[in-house]
Amino acid sequence: MSLPEEDLTCPICHEIFSDPVVLSCSHSFCRRCQEQCWNARLRECPVCRKKSSKSNHFPNLALKNICENAVYRRDMEAVEERLMCPLHREKYKLFCLEDKVPICVVCQCSKAHKDHQCSPVEEAATDCKDKLNESLKSLQDKLDKLQTIHKSSGDMFKHIKDQAVETQRLIRGQFDQLRQMLGREEEARLAAVKREEEEKMAVMNDKMKEMAAEVLSLTESVNAMRQLLEEDDMVLLKKFKDHEDRNTTLGSDNMCGILIDVSNHISNLKYRVWEKMLEHIDYTPVTLDPNTAHPCLILSDDLTSCHYEDQMTYCPDNPERFHVSAEVVGAAALGSGCHRWVVQTENNHDWLLGVASSSIPRNAEVNARPENGFWTLCFRDGEVKAMTSPPRALAPWRMPERIKVHVDYDKGTVKFWDDDMDSLIYAYEHTFGETLLPYFYTQSGHPLRILSEKVLVTLLRQ
Repeated sequence: MSLPEEDLTCPICHEIFSDPVVLSCSHSFCRRCQEQCWNARLRECPVCRKKSSKSNHFPNLALKNICENAVYRRDMEAVEERLMCPLHREKYKLFCLEDKVPICVVCQCSKAHKDHQCSPVEEAATDCKDKLNESLKSLQDKLDKLQTIHKSSGDMFKHIKDQAVETQRLIRGQFDQLRQMLGREEEARLAAVKREEEEKMAVMNDKMKEMAAEVLSLTESVNAMRQLLEEDDMVLLKKFKDHEDRNTTLGSDNMCGILIDVSNHISNLKYRVWEKMLEHIDYTPVTLDPNTAHPCLILSDDLTSCHYEDQMTYCPDNPERFHVSAEVVGAAALGSGCHRWVVQTENNHDWLLGVASSSIPRNAEVNARPENGFWTLCFRDGEVKAMTSPPRALAPWRMPERIKVHVDYDKGTVKFWDDDMDSLIYAYEHTFGETLLPYFYTQSGHPLRILSEKVLVTLLRQ
């Protein structure tokens, strides 16, 4: 039986009846609507106002079935409406691959889609689901990664704060050393001025005593001559020879060099102090980047050495860091010119040294080969190898303890030398396509140490 929808509408909510009940006055309502009305006012029919007791309403099962069928038909019609082309009232059977919309067979022949490729909706749905699943997987991966980063952001904040505090401590320490060095130099130079002052004052005291004695002697001579000049001529002539032989030469009138040599203390003072400080200051051509170090690598405060420990330290999961192998790279990239540095290995018997491309992966284990962006020398199990493809065993006549790495980026060479013997161990030749980074690997508790160099100051004459 089919009734008009208005006959199946609740007079309270104006929707199709849901779980309808009928009152003694024969009017029907949704059970919920009827109970809400009765809770709000006197128990009377909302339509005819006839009073009724709560027990005088009964389920209207016949109306319920009719309403459920009506709702089902309406939903099915809505589904069919969604599957119908609104222009031609035909079912969607095709999917336009260019416009990416479902169309009917009439649409396919129309001007809008006439030359477009189409596929059946079933195939198109399968293809679209596959693409959506791929997109979903990619988005889910990004979401997981972002959630991981967000989860660790608190630790990252703490690590940044700790880094800042530690870096400030190291800076203050180095400036304290410079201040102490300057303080000692200042004291030494002030003491030198004081010593010269004391020496010159002592010389002046001696000269003052000599001058006092000479003044006394000359005074006596002057007085004697004046008395002689007052005598008669014969007495003057008899005593003339004695007075003529008196010493009139001054012995204390030479005052050359008696003043403090101010120019010796002041001339180019800043430069001479700086030049002397260079005797106590070393320059390291390569330093390590702590943000790239594997958690098992321990770096020195001055970032010039590293060694391996089994216990991992906490490090944030930043993209630059090596997480798989005990590796670290230098802080400065090499993109042109010549570069060299010396690494002291000594008792470390498990290491790789050399250079690596800036783009090498940090979260995957990769063989240190030239085709993967590595140009390195290896020492392991008592054997020195050039990490070519395949690795090439080398036989130096002695085990080097100081390896000099020499990179000529423009010529495309990476050379390894025994620094103590100044002998070539191995040389790579390659045309580099990107910047390089000094590369270090070790699984030994003995450190790899980058040696410092003395600074040479050269004055340019113009």
